[in-house]
This record gives sequence, structure tokens and C-alpha cells, in this order.
Amino acid sequence: MRAAFIEELGAPDVIRYGEIAAPRPGPTDVLVDVEATTVSVDTFVRSGAFRTHVDFPFVIGRDLVGTVAAAGPGATGFRVGERVWCNSLGHEGRQGAAAQQAVVAADRLYPLPGGVDPWEAVAVLHPAATAYLALFTHGHLRVGETVLVAGAAGHVGSALVTLAARAGARVLTTAAAGDARYCADLGADQVLDYRDPDLVRKLRQAAPPGVDLYLDTAGVNDLDTTVGLLARRGRVVLLAGAGTRPVLPAGALYVNDRSVIGFVISHATSGELAEAAACLVDLLGRRALRPRRIEVRPLSAAREVHARMEKGELRGVRAVLRTDLG
Repeated sequence: MRAAFIEELGAPDVIRYGEIAAPRPGPTDVLVDVEATTVSVDTFVRSGAFRTHVDFPFVIGRDLVGTVAAAGPGATGFRVGERVWCNSLGHEGRQGAAAQQAVVAADRLYPLPGGVDPWEAVAVLHPAATAYLALFTHGHLRVGETVLVAGAAGHVGSALVTLAARAGARVLTTAAAGDARYCADLGADQVLDYRDPDLVRKLRQAAPPGVDLYLDTAGVNDLDTTVGLLARRGRVVLLAGAGTRPVLPAGALYVNDRSVIGFVISHATSGELAEAAACLVDLLGRRALRPRRIEVRPLSAAREVHARMEKGELRGVRAVLRTDLG
């Protein structure tokens, strides 16, 4: 089969495109004919920035949409030809999704609702699952709480706004001025310009009792300022900015029962991912999750897309790699 793969960790130019042996499913696995994948945090695995077990040759890619080709005897509930999706390949010893076929453990594979555009779906799966885990699994969001999403116009940020608003939260956001209408259309109650020199005062004015849950998708992680914006028992969830070394205002945390929590979706259990998937399947079926913009490319363009992403050339765009285009 054709695949985008690497034989060593490194820069985007280590990615090769060509023929490798097709995978063989085990008794509890499903063999999937991959229709499309996308490029996201798999760049960290390819580069070695995120350390995880990798067997070479290693197929890159985290997410896929495809159809069931075959299922092992212990992989019940899947029919040949059924359209499915997965967002947890390509790490912890699992081969990736950027290939004509992929093997997926049955407990990490989910049905795609009928009528959903597969290219749009594969573009939102990873950001939306990340948002779900940040808000509910780690952020413990409750109805009526106030959420602040920094970087709300990005892939994860927009999913955070969508999910928080639908969960009954009051959603405050920061974004570029030109993205204000987009964020409001997603469900944000108030959008503030992140470049505004008076931003902190305006945030305090917008939420006098404080923010219950703060999420910074840009990875700035200015905890000294952020913790000061929290309500009593407010939470900060860190989900970006691995290289940051912020000052921790310990006193402001413990005297107000506040907390700072970090997570990466790569460590999510299959049970946590399945819980997120149930929400995503429902929202996809309702057409409530859609990417802002996608760029469809052939699978053979994986090296180029990885390079462009690391140069910051894909901001606001999700690149979708289709297997049927080469």
C-alpha cells in the first residue's frame, strides 16, 4: 500500500511517500480503508518533540476517516463498508493514519454519522476531542459557569467555544479584532481583542466574580495574570505551550481553592476518548461542528504540509490529505 512514513525522527524532510507492507489486524482490531487524514500534533511525534514509542518504518498521522475493510473476531459491532473515524493513531506504539489502510483497535474506532462530509469531519475530530477533554474531563465545566477561551478563533479555540456554549456556559473569548464575528457566531457571549492594552481590566469588568475556567490555546501561559482573573475554585487548564516556564502564584492559588491542570490528548484513555467521541458524533450529526477552512491535498503532499505547518503558514486552515489523490 502507499503511505507517508518516516524511518527516523527529524524535520519534515524525513517524510517519505511510497509503498510499504499493508497492516494486518489482530483479533480485536479493525482494518480500515483510509479516505483521508490530516496534520496536527503528529508533527511533534515526527520531530521527536513528543517522546513516544515508534517502530520504523513509521506511518505518520493521527486522525482518519475511512470505511471498514475487515474486522477481527473480537471487534464486534463493525460492518464492512461502514464509514468510521479515529483520532488516536500514530503514538504509543500505534502506527499512524497517513496510508491507504490502517489498523485501529475496536475501542478507538467510532461510526461517522450518515451525510457528514468526510473531509470536514476529519478536520475537526482532533481539535474537538481536545476541547471536550479540556472542558469536561479536566476542566470539570458545569452549567452556568463562566469560561474564558484565549485564542478562540483557532482550531481548538473554536471547538472550545462551540462546546462550552452548547453546555450552557457563559463564554468570554479573546481573539484578533477581525475574528470577532466568527467567535460570536460560534456562541461567544463576548469577544475582546487580545491586542488591547487594556485587556486585563476589560476581562475583570466582564466577569466581576472571576472566571471559573480559563483555557489558553495559544500557550502563552501567563499564570501570574491568569490566576488573578479566576473566581474562587476557578481552574486553569494548560493545553499548549510546552516550552513555557511561567511564574506560579502559589498564594493566589491556595487561599482561593484555585487550581492549574495540564493535559495532552495523547495520554487520554480509550474510555475518555470514547466519551468525547459520543459528544462529537452527536454534534457532527447535528452539523454543529465544522472547520472554518480546509485545504485538500493528496497524501503525497504530507512532507510539504508538515513543513508549511511548522512555518506557521496554515493558521486558520486545516490541511486534509486524501488517499485517492495520490
